[in-house]
Amino acid sequence: MRCTGGSWAAKWRLGLLVLGFALAGMAHGETPSFTWHARHMMVVDEATGEVLLSKDEQDSVPMASLTKLLTAMVVLDAGQDLNEPITIDTEDLDTLKHTHSGVPVGTTLPRAELLELALLASDNHAASSLARHYPGGLTSFLTAVQLKAAALELAGTRVVEPTGLSPDNRSSASDLAVVLRAAAAYPVIVAATTQARGQVLINGRPYRALNTNRLVGSPGWDILLSKTGFTNEAGRCLVMRLRAAGRTVLLVLLNARAGAGRTLDAMNVTRWLRGQTPLTALPRVAGAHGKRPRAQARQAAKLV
Repeated sequence: MRCTGGSWAAKWRLGLLVLGFALAGMAHGETPSFTWHARHMMVVDEATGEVLLSKDEQDSVPMASLTKLLTAMVVLDAGQDLNEPITIDTEDLDTLKHTHSGVPVGTTLPRAELLELALLASDNHAASSLARHYPGGLTSFLTAVQLKAAALELAGTRVVEPTGLSPDNRSSASDLAVVLRAAAAYPVIVAATTQARGQVLINGRPYRALNTNRLVGSPGWDILLSKTGFTNEAGRCLVMRLRAAGRTVLLVLLNARAGAGRTLDAMNVTRWLRGQTPLTALPRVAGAHGKRPRAQARQAAKLV
């Protein structure tokens, strides 16, 4: 099932805003007692549109690789053959920040595998190549992204390139809650972002990629969709659709100064939903693959 925007987005956003204004008058005692590391955040009950928590959620700020959710939706909306081979070219190299991570130039993979790498491993070369191979090329892709944002009524969202490396790719926590809900209608996006690791063959050799969100696959987490982001301008960002305390929630965290802080915010949101005492620091081991917090923070330091 694909979602191209429309009336559901307008109705759901209207309900979200109305409930947000109502919640603004709640007693202070009903708010969490922990300190936020994210500068902008939003937690929404997906079923009702109820804003459970929010902080500067309307501010439009750099969103880094959260951009790739919009990139993937627009690519999938085009209905291109997912088995069609696509080649990474020198045009896909990062000329904005001059990073070097990504699938090597010359690699040819099916469109489906490039989508998986762009979402799971936040591969910038993969995202760039997908946009270049959009019908009509990069210019048509960016026009399609604008139309997608308009259909979803994303007033604070602007995309100028497909990877998120540009600080001019901007959105708000409120907009990204809508993006997250829309992305959940795409099985390809759900499948790619909810596996802890993936593997493709490059020149006959296994190329292993880990999910940039180390909470995926961790005990006690029921994550239904996920995407991380990081640039110096955007800070550490995270969006997740997850189940906690008997409800499905949309969690948006933007501009945390450290990966560990971003993870701690996510943990404390779920603990708050369950009525548990908040944590003041990450446990000794946090996230999937047995990584300790410091190792996890180092892993998150790359541009994802």
